[in-house]
Amino acid sequence: MAPLWPFIMVAASGILAMDIPHPRNSALYHLTKQLLQKYHKEVRPVHDWTEATTVYLDVFVHAVLDVDAQNQKLKTSVWYHEVWDDEFLSWNSSMFDDIREISLPLSAIWAPDIIINEFVDIERLPDLPYVYVNSSGTIRNSKSIHVVSACSLETYAFPFDIQNCSLTFNSILHTVEEVDLAFLRSREDIKHDSKAFLNDSEWELLSVSSTYNLLQSSAGAFAQIQFHVVIRRRPLIYVVSLLVPSIFLMLVDLGSFYLPPTCRVRIVFKTSVLVGYTVFRVNMSDEMPRSTTSTPLIGVFFTVCMAFLALSLSKSILLVRFLHDERCSQQQWPVLCLRGDSEADGPRMDPGAQRAGVTESPICREHQDHSGPLKEVLSQLQSISNHFRAQDQAAQQEVVWLALLERFDQLLFYSYLVVLALYTITLCSFWVLWSGW
Repeated sequence: MAPLWPFIMVAASGILAMDIPHPRNSALYHLTKQLLQKYHKEVRPVHDWTEATTVYLDVFVHAVLDVDAQNQKLKTSVWYHEVWDDEFLSWNSSMFDDIREISLPLSAIWAPDIIINEFVDIERLPDLPYVYVNSSGTIRNSKSIHVVSACSLETYAFPFDIQNCSLTFNSILHTVEEVDLAFLRSREDIKHDSKAFLNDSEWELLSVSSTYNLLQSSAGAFAQIQFHVVIRRRPLIYVVSLLVPSIFLMLVDLGSFYLPPTCRVRIVFKTSVLVGYTVFRVNMSDEMPRSTTSTPLIGVFFTVCMAFLALSLSKSILLVRFLHDERCSQQQWPVLCLRGDSEADGPRMDPGAQRAGVTESPICREHQDHSGPLKEVLSQLQSISNHFRAQDQAAQQEVVWLALLERFDQLLFYSYLVVLALYTITLCSFWVLWSGW
């Protein structure tokens, strides 16, 4: 019996092998082999070369990843669909176990050369190496890509800005007689479909409108489809961190105009406000988008308010300096008026007579003794009169300067008030337009 065991084992293994289906005997294997055996991916898949291959396109915007206003770039996550008919990849499903759809390697079949014209850079997610093909020869190719595209970004209305960026699809080499483009869904469905969009980012998707046109060139007419992606920024965080503090800072600076112009505390107060402006401007520059084509309006208003503050501070400094010089010059007059008091106590003699050694007579000396104090008193009275006259002139000049500077201060105040009102009205208008979308 022992020699029979090897034969029994061989027979059993043969029976098991007959029960396991071989891949070469499967209908899917035979179908794939039949489709790709004589397939040439270098040839456009049509029996009549005069017929155009229509490629149906569809785009789902998944997320806005980055908006680079400085370099004018928009980075989006897009789910992209292509559908076309391949006349060489059709079969009778009843002959292959009723298989109606299979997956084939994309590298093994013909694929349209569709590109995005606004491409600056592309960060492709892991490629899907297969496409789906049904029994009628319709091919569905879907892929998710991170598109970095060029876009004209306007930051003038920041943070209530609305951006409109285009994604233009067309064939590189095939004219419209060879490869035509069409929409996979209706334009209305594409425009208002935002189910796939992630709404937890800074940007909100408003619409994706689409257009079809022909691009004329020397090589012929090329079919072209444009998807206009309209997005708007969510401004709440910028309203809280930028707009409201800036308005409060402007109101504080506006209140400094009620301090007396001659008060030195006003200079200290305005200097502190200027330091606050500078610190806030540095923080604002970090949060505002930087663009070489347009400047945010809030940055322009803030710079204008800083210019008004610098003018008002310079005016206050000049005024205090002018008043200080006037008072110092007025305090020197009493010293000049009393210089002759030390000389009035002794008798005076003509210097010429003293040099000649001539002595005056008692009568002349007595006359001079009486007239000397009178002249001295008259001289002092004249000095005092000149002093008060100069003091009055200085006071009148000071009044004139104070009136002129007060008018200039009022002009700055009303100009500042107009700028602040325009700033508030403009921001409210931007907010209304932003909410109207």
